[in-house]
Amino acid sequence: MNLLALAIWIAVIVSSFLLMRGLRSSRPASAGPAAGLHDLSEAAFVVGGPGTVVDVALVSMLGDGRLVVGGPGIVQVHPGSWATNPTERAVLQAHQGAPSGWLYQVRYTAMCDPAVQEIGDALAARGLLSPPGSGRPWRRLALLQAAVCALLIPVSLVLTFVGFVVDSGPQVPFIAKVLVVLVAGILVGLICAARAKSRVTPAGRRALLATRSAHRNDPTPYVQTALFGLRGLRDPYLRQQLVPAIRGTRLAAAQSGPRFRSTDGASYGSAAELLPVLWCATSDGGSGGSSCGGGGSSCGGSSGSGCGSSGSSGSSCSSSSSSCSSSSGSSCSSSSSS
Repeated sequence: MNLLALAIWIAVIVSSFLLMRGLRSSRPASAGPAAGLHDLSEAAFVVGGPGTVVDVALVSMLGDGRLVVGGPGIVQVHPGSWATNPTERAVLQAHQGAPSGWLYQVRYTAMCDPAVQEIGDALAARGLLSPPGSGRPWRRLALLQAAVCALLIPVSLVLTFVGFVVDSGPQVPFIAKVLVVLVAGILVGLICAARAKSRVTPAGRRALLATRSAHRNDPTPYVQTALFGLRGLRDPYLRQQLVPAIRGTRLAAAQSGPRFRSTDGASYGSAAELLPVLWCATSDGGSGGSSCGGGGSSCGGSSGSGCGSSGSSGSSCSSSSSSCSSSSGSSCSSSSSS
């Protein structure tokens, strides 16, 4: 029993050490102590991925009248509207490809635009975000450790009972010998699983806090949306438009059909499993091998964009209901739009 208890202690300690070390090594290296966010679009991507980036553009355009509500869940572009940044340009292009004007379709298509996707690539290159799928193996191992340690607790109780039956003399219960390390193994596993699931690196969190501090006195709706997501949006009219659109985006992603494949080769049953961070990026600067496809969107990139990067020989993106092209000339075409 003493040898078994010692073996459990060694196994849990070694497993926890390797798990924490591996998780740390899977995080991209920061570009330096001064690495920060360049603009509010990058802050929005850190907060909630491509969806929040597009939400910021929608809040700005709905707020100043460039987009107008034409019915429940439907928007129209005001004649003569213009775009002040690439994300707003993506929104206008998405609206052109969605004649019905459903806001959730516009939002979903704009999320997959190369201009939005490449924001995440730039953040990953500076070590502020981890590419999609990079922490997935470690999350599985962390959950496995937590599950095994939890299973060993009732097993230890059985072994404790057996030990008292075999030897009725004074002895330290077996459960008392291993309970501390098993509980610690569970906690380490759950904490590491949570860290592996989060794509924001410590450097990314510090950069976001610095940006929030710099804009703490700015109550503008699109600024607050960029810094905190929709929970920072206080305008009831804008919330009434965007909250249903987010639900509709999940529906559009779930109906997208083809499976999504991340940079580590892990596949997902549907795009809905990638929401709210619908971002397929190349972690190697566009060397190939990552692909994503969806019935509701298509993407092409110019410099390492995760959906159809033009610098990648192996990445691809297909769609059946929308299209987009990059500035370098790569494109994905669709057969229909809705």
